[in-house]
Amino acid sequence: MPIYLASEMGFCFGVRRAINLAELALREHGSLVSLGKIVHNRQVVDMLISRGMHIVESIDEIKEETLLIPSHGVGRSTIDKIQARGLHVIDATCPIVQRAQNVVSNLHANGFTVLVFGDASHTEVKGLLSWAGEGAIATFGVPDFDTPHRHIGVISQTTQSQVKFADFLAELMRSELSSVAEIHIFNTICDATAKRQEATLKLAAMVDLMLVIGGHDSANTRHLAEICSTTGVRTLQIETADEIDPSFDYRTIRIGITAGASTPERIINAVTQRLSAFSA
Repeated sequence: MPIYLASEMGFCFGVRRAINLAELALREHGSLVSLGKIVHNRQVVDMLISRGMHIVESIDEIKEETLLIPSHGVGRSTIDKIQARGLHVIDATCPIVQRAQNVVSNLHANGFTVLVFGDASHTEVKGLLSWAGEGAIATFGVPDFDTPHRHIGVISQTTQSQVKFADFLAELMRSELSSVAEIHIFNTICDATAKRQEATLKLAAMVDLMLVIGGHDSANTRHLAEICSTTGVRTLQIETADEIDPSFDYRTIRIGITAGASTPERIINAVTQRLSAFSA
């Protein structure tokens, strides 16, 4: 049972930075409030909670504690409320997400209607829409505009698939090019996300089974699993080693392993160790 690991996987810079900031704050202050999950990984969140971090979903729940803004960022209105309260803030927003926020804010200021290629229910995208102003749309398909839009700015949720974003842009051009004066496109997909997707796709072509490790609520992990599935290889997304099916015969197949950007190395190691035990 050969086991192969993707050349790029696990913690990205933004996630590692956010966790390091949280751990430093906990050592200095003893407690910390996170406005939502710091990252989309239950094991990481549980670890930080055990060290004194609390999670709230609203500014109204916060008193005088130190507040951490999670890696996915927050909207403009939330920042305004935080500043009005004069709270002590640790901003763990991923720099790539911050760049996307700046891009959509500038587009809105210059009169562009903003399209965000992404999941409207995702924390990051909700924040981006807030920075993008009135009329901004999050979508996976070209929307039916109620009124003509002469100036359109397009970005992507930072963890989306490059291939799917490119397909969306091609569809947008075919549909709207004759009716707009300008379409400004910004590639806001995280470089670490792109590298993980490329490494995963390459590995999936070499094995019989792909295990994708990461939080079940993690968008970038889900996209890795989708990429694997497009190759036709059997693909399983798991969060921990406990989800590996012990009744399956792994001994005669080649197994590839990749992991989302918020998956700790210790969980990846636990999965490989459990798989190795099945061949003992």
